[in-house]
Amino acid sequence: MSSITLFHGTFCNEDDVVRQLLKKTDYTLVTDKNLIGEASGLSGLSEDKIGRALSAKTSVFNRFTHEWERSIASLKLALAERLQRDNNLLVLGFAGLLIPMRISHVLRVCLIAGMKFRKRSAKQQGGLSEKESTALIRQEDMDRAKWIDTIFGKTDPWDTSLYDIVIPVDKKSEKEVVELIVTNLNSRALNPTEASRKAVDDFLLAGKVEVVLAREGHSVEVDAKNGDVTLTINKHVLMLHRLEDELQSIVRKVEGVRSVETTVGKNYYKTDIYRKHDFDMPSKVLLVDDEHQFVETLSERLIIRDIGSAVAYDGQSALDLIAEDEPEVMILDLKMPGIDGIEVLRRVKATRPNIEVIILTGHGSEADKEVCMKLGAFAYLNKPVNIEFLSDTLRRANEAIKQKTAKKK
Repeated sequence: MSSITLFHGTFCNEDDVVRQLLKKTDYTLVTDKNLIGEASGLSGLSEDKIGRALSAKTSVFNRFTHEWERSIASLKLALAERLQRDNNLLVLGFAGLLIPMRISHVLRVCLIAGMKFRKRSAKQQGGLSEKESTALIRQEDMDRAKWIDTIFGKTDPWDTSLYDIVIPVDKKSEKEVVELIVTNLNSRALNPTEASRKAVDDFLLAGKVEVVLAREGHSVEVDAKNGDVTLTINKHVLMLHRLEDELQSIVRKVEGVRSVETTVGKNYYKTDIYRKHDFDMPSKVLLVDDEHQFVETLSERLIIRDIGSAVAYDGQSALDLIAEDEPEVMILDLKMPGIDGIEVLRRVKATRPNIEVIILTGHGSEADKEVCMKLGAFAYLNKPVNIEFLSDTLRRANEAIKQKTAKKK
């Protein structure tokens, strides 16, 4: 039997289609939520982090954490394990598009409809006004377009070249849509072959290799064929041979790997630098200071030490970034225009208590220090600060974060 992947626009009658397909085929439904949970168990990443990999917005810290790449690797492995265990799957959502095209016993279906139909469905299903439904549909279409661009390098999420069938649900009844899918599913062209089964094995091995590399802090493209693994380095690195040796040493230990080859990709000669993730240091540090030159210089000095950082120049900007992203550590000035550092600290600890906050100020007092420590600051430092001492403080903050995380588990 073959499997189905179903990608769809918002309010395209997908729930009813899926329900009828499951009745007709007796397939097992696998959703993005299912795969995120399985991927979390395989990778050790939280479900929230993996779920964010399917959204349009990438973390500002990702070039240091590689969390997007690590999340996608774990999703691929979860998908590959599912495909190897059971061919009779209906994979609904974004993640199904990660299945390689060379796995030919998968029917790739896309459901879409015109805006008028979708807005009418939004009103019927959620009671949304025309303005609300238009905004929601456009935003979710942007998410889908971003996902397709990231995975396939195409800007149209409904591009017919990405699917076996694209079905306009506003032009066909639910019964016709389901019958069309089932008819295509029964095509001989979708019968599993020796080559397509081997392609699943290759997909599984590549997923295992990517996850193992991610655990060691590496992020490279992985391809596998009959046990032969090719690693593609797409970012520049000063000591290429040393990196290649390290990657090959790690991958050779993965069960099922017969040989390992490394190569450089088309992006290798761009200015971006390959960074191995350092698990001993926080990789998501938010620097908050209204002294532009100071904070930019500090950010550069931390980046040289492979400590990922982003910059906010005032308290409100810092709070806005925290609402959208998830820094691990904040280095916070006290005296800033608008919302001052003490108020930022108070709000952060009230809403995101897991963020460790290091106060770094040139204008504080003993009274300020006492207030900050009572509010939950990890440390209180004075400017100017020795960069090695600050790095050591960051290392200790990272250790405190890991201990908190371990206790929750």
